[in-house]
Amino acid sequence: MAVRIISEDNRTVAMLSGEIDHHSAKGMRQEIDFALRESQPSELVLDFSEVGFMDSSGIGLVMGRYKLMQEISGKVIVKNPSDHIRKVMRLSGIDRLAAIRNG
Repeated sequence: MAVRIISEDNRTVAMLSGEIDHHSAKGMRQEIDFALRESQPSELVLDFSEVGFMDSSGIGLVMGRYKLMQEISGKVIVKNPSDHIRKVMRLSGIDRLAAIRNG
């Protein structure tokens, strides 16, 4: 699995790595969703620092977690996407749903 979950205080951080495509996204979604349902955080950070490739499945991953966080009145932050991934996210409108940050 290419995701490591860190739960701290009222925040869940999902450290994503490798490639996000339709093969890997399903497992990532399941693992993140399980952690969110368990901890009910007010903030989900999706850390893309170690993601080298992402197709539309990555957009779906972010959008689905956004919807889940809305159900529990939380917010989503996308952290450290590469320039290419940041551009894809902006073109898809993800930046209107989640803050996109570096560092």
